[in-house]
Amino acid sequence: MNLLSEFNIFSFSKKIKRPLVLDGAMGSFLEKMGLTETDNAWSAKANIKYPDKVLKIHRSYIEAGADVITTNTFRTNPYSLGQVGIKNFERYVKKAISLAFEAKENLPVLIAGSNAPAEDCYQVQRTITKKQLELNHRCHIDSLIDNGCHFILNETQGHFDEIKIISKHCEKYEIPFVMSLYFDENLCLLSGEKVSDVINFLNDTNVLSLGFNCISDKILIKLINQISMPANWGFYLNCFSTSEKQSKVCSISVAEYLAIVQEVIHFNPSFIGACCGSNPEFIKAIKGFLDGRIKH
Repeated sequence: MNLLSEFNIFSFSKKIKRPLVLDGAMGSFLEKMGLTETDNAWSAKANIKYPDKVLKIHRSYIEAGADVITTNTFRTNPYSLGQVGIKNFERYVKKAISLAFEAKENLPVLIAGSNAPAEDCYQVQRTITKKQLELNHRCHIDSLIDNGCHFILNETQGHFDEIKIISKHCEKYEIPFVMSLYFDENLCLLSGEKVSDVINFLNDTNVLSLGFNCISDKILIKLINQISMPANWGFYLNCFSTSEKQSKVCSISVAEYLAIVQEVIHFNPSFIGACCGSNPEFIKAIKGFLDGRIKH
């Protein structure tokens, strides 16, 4: 069966009897290579300045066993690039997506278009207006889809109004999307709402799957123990400790991360990856573990 022929990509994980394997970090990987700059758009600029590095990272995740790779578009949205004087955001989007497709070649790998919060993903108080939010996400999501992404991976979303704007646009134009949430130890978004209320809202949309990313394993397990998990859900956790988010050194080993996966797998996630601080060795370990669980 051709993976790309599935209308609901996450239903495929049930048929192959394992979660889909998402890739790992891009930004912190580039940072480890010393490719950062002084402004917040440095990861977006890497698509143009260091395409060989971005391509190499994508390929390394595919070689490690990823079923899904994420475009390097976390900071190519119009608002972020506009803040540093770049008006032609589509140039950066197109280049990022072309690198992802070049990496996948003819392999049955899905391309997820990364769509981040318009402002910094850990920012509680925002400066952007509702009109700017709507324009930003509409333009970025449309550009990701128009350039070939198989679905939109809305990452590290911590504001309910932004989640509603994204969901409304994707539903209106029948754009396949995943919504991945960021929240605190009290199981609340940055904007204050309970994660359970956000999940209830998203359950009434046509979202492909719910995700939880850039949180710790402790917060994820707390959530699992307090709510009924949706039919399609997945996770990719932060591999830094809270105090080390800006560090270049991963504080969780591959073995430790795999132990977390082994603990959570019983709750039937549809996809598993890794977030900040991870590398292809994490993905290789996850894929190896999942393959070992399948009885042929």
